[in-house]
Amino acid sequence: MSIEWITLLIFGSMVFVMFMGLPVAFATGVVGIIFTAIFQGPEAVAIVPTRIFGLMTNYLLDAIPLFILMANILERSGIIEDIYMMVYHWLGWLKGGVATATIAACTMMAAMAGVVGATEVTMGLIALPQMLNRKYDKLMALGVILAGGTLGILIPPSVMLIVYGMVDNTSIGQLYAGAFLPGFLLSGLYIIYVTIRCYINPQMGPPVPKEERLDWKGLFKVALPIIPGSILIFLVLGTIVIGIAAPTEAAGVGCLGAWIIGVLKGKMAWKDLVQAAVNTIKATGMVMWTMFGANVFIALYIMVGGGDFVNTMLVGTGLNKWVVMWIMMGILIFLGCFVDWVGIIMLSVPLFGPIIRQLGFDPIWFGVLVAVNLQMSFLTPPFGMSLFYLKSVAPPEVSTVDVWKSAAPFLGLQFIGLVMCMYIPDIILWAPTYFFRS
Repeated sequence: MSIEWITLLIFGSMVFVMFMGLPVAFATGVVGIIFTAIFQGPEAVAIVPTRIFGLMTNYLLDAIPLFILMANILERSGIIEDIYMMVYHWLGWLKGGVATATIAACTMMAAMAGVVGATEVTMGLIALPQMLNRKYDKLMALGVILAGGTLGILIPPSVMLIVYGMVDNTSIGQLYAGAFLPGFLLSGLYIIYVTIRCYINPQMGPPVPKEERLDWKGLFKVALPIIPGSILIFLVLGTIVIGIAAPTEAAGVGCLGAWIIGVLKGKMAWKDLVQAAVNTIKATGMVMWTMFGANVFIALYIMVGGGDFVNTMLVGTGLNKWVVMWIMMGILIFLGCFVDWVGIIMLSVPLFGPIIRQLGFDPIWFGVLVAVNLQMSFLTPPFGMSLFYLKSVAPPEVSTVDVWKSAAPFLGLQFIGLVMCMYIPDIILWAPTYFFRS
């Protein structure tokens, strides 16, 4: 059988099984095992435990549950609420100030915990009622929470970048350094967009009334809670970027720091710690099983010649390297509508990684570019996870259609950010060059 028909058969089978309702983790795993036995012989199925065991013993994987645990602890420690109230009081006097404060709080939270769900849910419970009660445009209020929450998967300590670095065998420290500026660039684009729209039409985001604004003494008082958060950011990110600690070690320190903050604030009872651990186990299980299943699937595809086929199809045709790059970006955007980010990375990076090196692109630049791209997957219907996170905590008057419509302009901003990072590579490469390559 030709590789073209094999490609159509195994990928078509995977899509069919997924649409039957089986999760990505098991759809890829089941298809991988069955077709390994068909194409390589029953004895070749022995590679399955070998591939899985190879992942399980990877030291870098320890950082994933630790960062997820840190996020869950921070969610219960009250620090997200403190950060939001600080930027709310400092920026609320602006037109659209509460929306701007929401984006700023999401950005700060992203720099403490590299996951999306905790930020989306917490800000949906705290910031969304504030904006709706102040007569903010409903779609604007929903959109800023959706877009701000997705920054957690890009701004370090991003769990996505750990998985990418492990799959592509690239430096996680350099990926983290490269993701800083793109993350803050996107945050800035969101804030500029909100500010311009609210100054053009003040009814979309009225400022906080004067009688509710704090004096300078009150403003500095509400800013005090940011101090422990800033220390935590340095303990996690600073130690990685300047080379003191590996991501796994920094994640462990971050968990301890988050727990201490919660204890000092009096919001970290034993039951809260247990619930944080339970939620961590569930989230980690989802990530790990998806990695295991996709790893088996892509190992089969490469064994039957899929890697060479994709390489020939993209590079061997003689297309301009930027055309090839846009084809890969388009594939990632399309997959993001239907597959979670773990599955996308595990399926695409082993195929795309060798191609971008052959074309002469920087692998660190491409890795961060993938993370910028996959941010969009959290907002693209029908399976954008941020859409479900926010709808689950939104008031009854907020419909699913409202949530979907609110994401549209911010998807456009994310695409603009992607294009800027593609054609101005120094947005990504400046920090890795300064810290690691100088």
